[in-house]
Amino acid sequence: MNMTNLMRQAQKMQKQMEKKQEELTLKTLEVSGGGGAVKITITGIREIKEIKIDPKVVDPEDVEGLEDLIMSAVNEAIRQAEDLHNNEMSKISGGVNLPF
Repeated sequence: MNMTNLMRQAQKMQKQMEKKQEELTLKTLEVSGGGGAVKITITGIREIKEIKIDPKVVDPEDVEGLEDLIMSAVNEAIRQAEDLHNNEMSKISGGVNLPF
């Protein structure tokens, strides 16, 4: 493969990645924690769009418990968004782990 073809392929891959990145900004995941007590909506680029908390778990005497529920749900949402992002980008890169 000559250098010109290699450059064309790299440019094509870059455009595909940019397009996929745009798609991931619109794709959302809904993740819940604490048996549905906390619901997180997160985009494919790991931006949290919404947090919903079931009023039944809001106990002024147990703020720490609510904080733990939120932290757990946010971490799970981030993990799932990371997985989505990595899976989508690896489709373009042919499984080669590139920094995105």
